Amino acid sequence: MTSTALPQQMRAARLYGVRDIRLDTVPVPEPGPGQVLLKIASVGICGSDVHYFLDGRIGTQMVTAPIILGHEFAAYVVRCGPGVEGLQEGQLVAVEPGMPCGECEPCREGHPNLCLHVRFCGSPPVDGVLAEYAVMPAANCFPLPQGMSPDEGAMLEPVGIALHTVDLAGLRVGQTVAVFGAGPIGILTAAVARLAGAAEIYVSEPLEVRRRFVERCTGAVALDPTHEDVVEALLRMTDGRGVDAAFEAAGVQETPQQAAAVTRAGGKLVLAGIPAEDRLQLTASTVRHKGLTIKLVRRMKHTYPRAIRLVRAGMIDLKPLATHIFPLERTQEAFELVASYGDGVLRAMVHP
Repeated sequence: MTSTALPQQMRAARLYGVRDIRLDTVPVPEPGPGQVLLKIASVGICGSDVHYFLDGRIGTQMVTAPIILGHEFAAYVVRCGPGVEGLQEGQLVAVEPGMPCGECEPCREGHPNLCLHVRFCGSPPVDGVLAEYAVMPAANCFPLPQGMSPDEGAMLEPVGIALHTVDLAGLRVGQTVAVFGAGPIGILTAAVARLAGAAEIYVSEPLEVRRRFVERCTGAVALDPTHEDVVEALLRMTDGRGVDAAFEAAGVQETPQQAAAVTRAGGKLVLAGIPAEDRLQLTASTVRHKGLTIKLVRRMKHTYPRAIRLVRAGMIDLKPLATHIFPLERTQEAFELVASYGDGVLRAMVHP
C-alpha cells in the first residue's frame, strides 16, 4: 500500500465498559519523527486484554474512557515518519507494544520493561491496536523473515514473555520444572523451558484440551487439579524433593501457593499470572523455610530477536496456537470466546 492510497478514517474496536466493545470510526493517525504508520495485520487477544474486558481494570489501571485494546500484533509498514531508517513500506513487522521513556533509572539500567513512565498499547489511557491502523516508534518494529505469517508475528509477544519468564529462573540443563496454567503463556513457558534444558516438566491445568496440547507440544506430564491434589502428586513424582523452578501462569488465587509448595528448598518461584483480584497469596512459612527466590514477571525485555530466531529455526511452532480467527467487526465475539474458554480456544486472533 502506498501513502497516496491512505484513507482519512478507519475502523477501531473500542471498549466502552465491562463486556461492551463497539466498532467505531476514528481518524487514521499520522506518524511523527521516528514513528511509522502501520496497517494492522493480526492481533492476538491476551489474558490481560480479557481482564479489562471482564473487570474494566488491572490493579490500579482502570478503563475510564473508551479505549482500543490489543497489544500482541504484527503489521505492515505503510508510511515512515521523518528520520526513520531501516524500514521499508510494505514490510511485515512484529511490534513490541511497550514504549519506555529511555531516561528513568530502570531504563538506563537496561530494564525497559520496568520503565517508570512506560506507555503500553491497550493499557489506559493509551490506545491499542484492535484497529485498521496504528502509529508506533520505528524502534519497536522488528522485520519478519520471509514466510513468517502475521499470526506468527503477533504471537512473538507471548513468546517473549515466556523467554523472559524462563530467563528469570536462571534454568540450568537437566533441572526440573513445574508450570501452573496451560494457556498460551504457560504452554510457551513449558516449551522454552524444554529448549533451555529442563529434563522434567510438569504442568497443572484443569482444561483437558490444554493438557493434551501441552503434552503433545512439549512432552510435559500434565496433571488435572480438579481431579487430584497436584501438590501431593508432584511431590510424589519428584520423590519428595520438588522441582528446581516453578512457574505460575494461571493467575488464580490458589496457584502461587501451590507453585511454592512444589518448589525444592533453595529453588526459584516465578510468578507470571495476573490475578483478577489485585492480591497475591503465599504462605510465609512455606517460602521462608525453603529460602525460595521469588521473582515476578513484568512483561519482557530484549526478546524479539531471540523469539524470531526460535520460530525461524523451527524450534517453536506457533501455528497451532492460533486456534480461532475473527474479523474486526466480531471483536466482541472473540473476547467472549476467550473469556469463556470456549471451543478449545488457545489464542484468538483478530484480523482488522
